[in-house]
Amino acid sequence: MTRSPKNSHKTILAGYVVHILPSRELPSTETSNAMKSNPAIQAAIDLTAGAAGGTACVLTGQPFDTMKVKMQTFPDLYRGLTDCCLRTYSQVGFRGFYKGTSPALIANIAENSVLFMCYGFCQQVVRKVVGLDRQAKLSDLQNAAAGSFASAFAALVLCPTELVKCRLQTMYEMETSGKIAASQNTVWSVVKEIFRKDGPLGFYHGLSSTLLREVPGYFFFFGGYELSRSFFASGRSKDELGPIPLMLSGGFGGICLWLAVYPVDCIKSRIQVLSMTGKQTGLIRTFLSIVKNEGITALYSGLKPTMIRAFPANGALFLAYEYSRKLMMSQLEAC
Repeated sequence: MTRSPKNSHKTILAGYVVHILPSRELPSTETSNAMKSNPAIQAAIDLTAGAAGGTACVLTGQPFDTMKVKMQTFPDLYRGLTDCCLRTYSQVGFRGFYKGTSPALIANIAENSVLFMCYGFCQQVVRKVVGLDRQAKLSDLQNAAAGSFASAFAALVLCPTELVKCRLQTMYEMETSGKIAASQNTVWSVVKEIFRKDGPLGFYHGLSSTLLREVPGYFFFFGGYELSRSFFASGRSKDELGPIPLMLSGGFGGICLWLAVYPVDCIKSRIQVLSMTGKQTGLIRTFLSIVKNEGITALYSGLKPTMIRAFPANGALFLAYEYSRKLMMSQLEAC
């Protein structure tokens, strides 16, 4: 007579006694849950989804970004957005709208990869500070604070690539105005020139203004995005929102960012572009010089293309981020 395994129960099947052990969670499910809670895997997913979002942002908004930088740096040269578009097309052709796309792609992929990866870490820091559980949902204000902290890390990778982008976008105006000699307008030629004149630290012209734009700006960016998602969710889970509410929420977040920090972005563009001619004055002196010589309205040159760009570019950013992240999470659960 055989002994029954502990905690088993008997089933009579064709005259035989079959011992059925109690069911328990499959090892594969345990592995999947462990992988989902692994901080390194979560960081990799956020980084990849951020890269997808950054790519979508550049592809939808690059022409408007070019107009913004031109109008910020040379406000007296263009009468408005339409004039800037027509003159750019007549001078350089259609490709003029996409000057600096390569460094813009690198900049946005690098920035958003680091931003969203650090966003996840900063959310955990906020949870610890306010005494919440690791899986607890943060309020919209707490998410905004986490985004603001994360943007400081993103600024370190954004500044060098945005410097190259801004210089490429305004190269034609700098040459025709006689501020610099005619040269090759390629990414590599700009990088070599920066390295030759200023060394590695030359890539961080405008870092203080970049930080001053990013840290408060992304508080409003993530705050506006989360508030808008809460509005569309109306008590439901935000994860259930469709593509249209996500794009509108991303666009609203972008509008909030630029309205809050646009003058700082204008100063940053001036510093990064005009430093081609030699040592450029810092943040405070550039600000005072603009206000004294051109008036306070000069700080808002290029605001119109920025506002037009905000909805499609930032909407595409968050749509690509959220959906690529969901796809990777679902693939992880299926493992």
